[in-house]
This record gives sequence, C-alpha cells and structure tokens, in this order.
Amino acid sequence: MATLLYRLGRGALRRRRLVVALWLVVLVVAGLAAATLRGPTASNFTMPGTESQRALDLLADQFPAASGATGSIAVKAPADGQLATPEGQAVVQELVQEASTLPGVVGAVNPFQVGAVSPNGRYALVQVQFATGGDEVTDEQRTAYEEVGAAAEAKGWQVAPGGEVLGGEPEIGSTEALGVLVAAIVLIITFGSLVAAGMTMLNALIGVGVGMAGLFALSGVIELTSTAPILALMLGLAVGIDYSLFITSRHRQNLLEGLSPEEAVGRAVGTAGSAVVFAGATVVIALAGLAVVNIPFLTVMGLAAAGTVTIAVLVAITLQPALLGFAGNRVLPRRLRSTVDSAAPGEPVGEETLPVEDRSGFGFRWARFVTRFRVPVILVSLLGLGLLALPTPDMRLALPDASTATEGSPARVASDLTTEGFGPGFTGRLAVVVAGDDAQATAAAVPQVTAMIQRTENVLAVAPPQLSPDGRTALLGVVPKTGPTDEATETLVHDVRDAVGGVKGADVLLTGATAIGIDVSEKLSDALPIYLLLVVGLSVLLLMLVFRSLLVPLKAALGFLLTVAATFGITVAIFQQGHLADLVGLDTPAPLVSFLPILLIGILFGLAMDYEVFLVSRMREDFVHGETAREATISGMGHGARVVTAAALIMMSVFGGFVFLEDPIIKSMGFALAIGVAIDAFVVRMTIVPAVMSLLGDRAWWLPRWLNRALPNVDIEGEGLREHLDDRTPTRV
Repeated sequence: MATLLYRLGRGALRRRRLVVALWLVVLVVAGLAAATLRGPTASNFTMPGTESQRALDLLADQFPAASGATGSIAVKAPADGQLATPEGQAVVQELVQEASTLPGVVGAVNPFQVGAVSPNGRYALVQVQFATGGDEVTDEQRTAYEEVGAAAEAKGWQVAPGGEVLGGEPEIGSTEALGVLVAAIVLIITFGSLVAAGMTMLNALIGVGVGMAGLFALSGVIELTSTAPILALMLGLAVGIDYSLFITSRHRQNLLEGLSPEEAVGRAVGTAGSAVVFAGATVVIALAGLAVVNIPFLTVMGLAAAGTVTIAVLVAITLQPALLGFAGNRVLPRRLRSTVDSAAPGEPVGEETLPVEDRSGFGFRWARFVTRFRVPVILVSLLGLGLLALPTPDMRLALPDASTATEGSPARVASDLTTEGFGPGFTGRLAVVVAGDDAQATAAAVPQVTAMIQRTENVLAVAPPQLSPDGRTALLGVVPKTGPTDEATETLVHDVRDAVGGVKGADVLLTGATAIGIDVSEKLSDALPIYLLLVVGLSVLLLMLVFRSLLVPLKAALGFLLTVAATFGITVAIFQQGHLADLVGLDTPAPLVSFLPILLIGILFGLAMDYEVFLVSRMREDFVHGETAREATISGMGHGARVVTAAALIMMSVFGGFVFLEDPIIKSMGFALAIGVAIDAFVVRMTIVPAVMSLLGDRAWWLPRWLNRALPNVDIEGEGLREHLDDRTPTRV
C-alpha cells in the first residue's frame, strides 16, 4: 500500500493543475446537486419492529386522521377561575376556532369538551391534529401554528403552542466557526507558516464541502435525521484537518532532509498517507458497523458520517499533494526556506533547524519522564480515569423531549406552562390503539382496556376514546403522573403493556412519542455491549495486522475502554446529573440522548486508532532498526508528540465549537467527542501507552511465528517502500 500511495502522491504533484481542477469540478457539481435535489430532514426516530411503531403503522392504515402530527396549545388565563367565566370561555372558543382553520390542521378540540382544564380554572390545553406527520409539516404551516393566539395575548392571556409538530432541524451558525478558527491558529503555531496552515485548512474545507453537498444531494432519496448532517460536518472537519496535517508535517520533514518537493510529497503520502488511509478505514468501518444494530436512523447517521470521512481521506492523499506542489518550499517557516534552497541536492538541513527533531523538546522530555516513573504514572492515570468513570453506571438513555429544550424556545415555553398547570405527565402522554376485527369487537374491548389502564400504578387519567369512521380502531389517551424521561414513566409503559396483553378480540398497542423514545432507548441499550465487543475485537485484529504484536493491540483496546468509560462518566456527571452544567450552557440536566453512547464508541474508536498508529508505528520502526525498547519508545513519543498534540487540539476545537449550539443533543455530542479526544490523546496515548510500552520492553513486540505467517502484511509503516527506495538517490529540482 505504501508504494502505491507513494506513486499516487508523486503523480498528484506532477498533475497538480488537473487534480485541483477535478476536485473543484466535483465540488461545484455536488453543490448544484445539493441545491436542486435536497430533501427535508426528519426529526422523528422510528424503530421498525417495536410495538410503538406497529401501532403508528396501524393508525396510518386504519385511522389516518389520527396518524398525523399533534400539537398542544397551552393557555393560561390572567387569574384563577377566569376560564369558567363567559368571557374566558369566549376567548378559548375563539382560539380553538383559529387553530382549527390553520393550514395543514384537521381540527382542534375544545378543552371544555374533554375536561382539559386545570382544577383552579386558569389553565387549558387545546389539542390540535395535523393531517400529515411532523416531518411533512411545512415551514409555513409551522410558523402559522407558532403565531396562533395573538388576539388572546392582546387581552393579557398567555398562549404557548407546543407538541411534536414543533420539532425542527438544528441550526448551524457562527458559534461552531470558533472551533475552526482555533484549529487554524493551532495549525499556524504548529507549522510556523501561513501557507502551510492555510493550505491544510483549505484542503479540509474542500473535502467537507464535497462531503456535505453530496449528503444533502442524497437527502432527496434517503431520509436523513436532523442530526445526521451535524455529525457528518463534525467528523468531516475534524478528520479532514487532521489527515492533511499529518501528510503536510511529514512532507516538511522530508524537505528538511534534502528531498525534492516531488520526492518529499511521494514519501509523505506513502508513509503518513498509509497511516491516514488505515485510520480513515477504521473510522469508516466503525461507523458503517452501526448498521449491525439494525436501527434505520442510526444506520443512516453512521453511513453519512462514514461518507464524509471517506471523502476526507481521498482529499488528503490526492488534493493535498497537488496543493503542496503549488506551495513548494513556502510550506516551511521563513527561517528555513533559504537554508533549504541553498542546500546541496540530497543534503539534509540539519536536526538543529528542525523543531520536531530537537531531542530537548517537550515530547522527548515528557517521554523520558513517563518511562522513568512508569509505574507511578500508570497508577495515577488509572486512578484518575477510574474516578472520572464513577458516574457511568448511573447513565440513563432517552430521546429528548420539550422539557429539556432550550429555555425560551417555543417548545420549552409550552412544556413549562403545561407542567405548571397540569403536571409533567401531560407533556408526554401515551396513546393506546385498540383495533378489533369489526366495530363490535373494538367497542367491547375499549371498556376492558380502559379499566385495566386506570388500575395501573402511576396513571393519572385515561381520555375518552376516539373512533375511526368505521369503528374498528379506537385511540385512547393515557396521562402518566410523571414526565416523559422519568424512570417511573418507563416502568408505566411496561406495566400497561403487560396489563392489556391478555385482552381478547382486539389488538392493543401502546405508542406515542414517549413510548417510542423508551423503545428506541431500550433497543440501543441492548445493542451497546454487542457493538462495544465488535469494536474492541476489531481494534485488536487491525492493530495486530499493523504492529505484528499481541500485547500492543491488547494494550490499545484496554486504553480505548478506559477512554470510553471516563468520557461516559464526565458526560453523565454534567449533562445528566447537572454538575458544572452552567459551564457548557446547559439549561436542564436530563438523560443522555439514547444514540450518543453507541455513536461515541464508534467515533472514538477510529480516532483512538489514529493516535495509536501515529505514535506506536514510529516506536516499532525505531525498535526494528536496532534501538532498545525504551529508546524506541522515547523516540516515537518525541517525534510524534508535536503532531499528535496539534491533531488532538484541532479535533477538540472543532468538536468543542458545537458545544455552543443551543440544541442539547448537538451540545452533548460535541462535548463528549471533545472530552473523549482529550482523554484518549493526552492521558491514554501520550501517557499510559509509553509507560506501558517501556514496562513491557521487548515483550511488547512478541508474536507467535505461526500467527506472524498467517497474518497478511499491510505495510502501513512503509517498510516495503523504504526497500524500494534504498537503491535510489533522490535529486532536488
């Protein structure tokens, strides 16, 4: 692979104008396709095969009028008892009439007819039924719904439209651009050259532009959840910058060793590019592996992110060499350019002028410290990560609801007003579908189901049934005493299903946004251990191929588990338990979004393998060439620390930029990824790994002979390329 990439890098530099032109054409074509073919994103999370989804499918088939999105308008009178007055009833009736005539609305229910009035006579709930699902409600329809009640508000009443119809796509604004700005500053400091930093950033931006445009173009034929593009953007930016950074760093080092720009690019792509391809492949495999969980929206999220990572790899090994060809020696700091230009062909500039080769630098000094005090360093690191992981067993998963939305948002205002007037259960009502073979069977089953549910603990009320036109299907509303993400509500869902499971003559299915969220969370929780085992097993196998060792892959996998546990612990402590929540701008602590842990495992796995490869491959290279295990560890850390530090800071900056978004789902994803990268890069890979490697000594590289013969040689370190180049004497041009 290294030899193939070496030729690819040289070819891209020679034909740099053609390569750049082709990528620009791809970018323009993808952009035009996105503009013309882009479809809407989905904010719902469906789960085929679950009871809640079967109920929705049944409603769509037999009771279409009740299968659309629902809204709930919370109304608060200026004073207690005012709803009972003729003036108050007139205000509510006017509001109901206005809501029923909104575009896209089938009808609105007068709260006095169904008893949706608080005991103190101050609060009321107007139920609104839309003709289509939440994702099919247009922006114009949603805006009209949000503006309902202006006349009542002019009289001093508070009107707060809410419900599932308000779900929308998170907005991407200027806040996450701060992360990109910080990444650019890190690049400038790392390279000491605006040209090198700008070229690396430009390369990454072109790659993420192509990836995102292609993703939006496909959204016309596949259903994307609203968070899928955000995840793809996060990863595309982060890995795009990092992969270009690795190749540019190796290219600069090759120039300082006296190689011509063409030869320097070829060897950079052949060596660092091999690691980039491997690292990108691990991320893609881990993300595509989400398909094994068999959850459609999660599969789409994983494949969308995997697509942007694939584009980032292709851009790094083709477009980046072309751009480096245009830059020439300007990728070096000014103080080194004249030295390189005046050096004789093949003459290295000298270690004293190359910062990463300075063995008195921080990377070498840190490696010496870690290897000298390896046992205390390992114990302290493990203790620290263990303490951070303590909240992990308390982790709870749920889909977000309006009660955790940003304070001041329409959904949150409606949720708070509903809770204030009626209690938390009214913000997450359940729906029970009763479907008989005929109208008589359904009519006979409904009283039985109602009585069983009313006897169930934690049920506050059961609404009268709504019947389909043919009478075969009935819809019962169930109000819990607790909120949608409360553990007691989860228990209630199971209790209701157990209670009505024995009803004869009709199918009885429990659904609703709350039930769907519980079903999704449980399915993901059950899949989490299986996926974690798959990822850990994959990491051991891949690293065994790369490093020809048994202990190095096992050490890497254990380090990955430490990263995951500590990251989960910190995220639970802040986002679920509320500790230091103000630091991340979190309004309301809540259970973690149900798909966060499994996504975090997949993404951090690939990123962890990045740092493992870039650090340990140099250790193995030096060990194979005769250095002792301790010397090889120090050398590998010293040469790789600067680049890995820069790469980690860039990823943390990009991910951290998304913490400033108001959407709690995106905020938690950005935070968890940023913290996970920090822990894995600085605590696990740059502290525990060199300490353990020096402790293992020569045993770290042991591999049974039979296994060594059985494993294919992927040559990620470019040994075959070095043999190919041994007899060649590169010349400068």
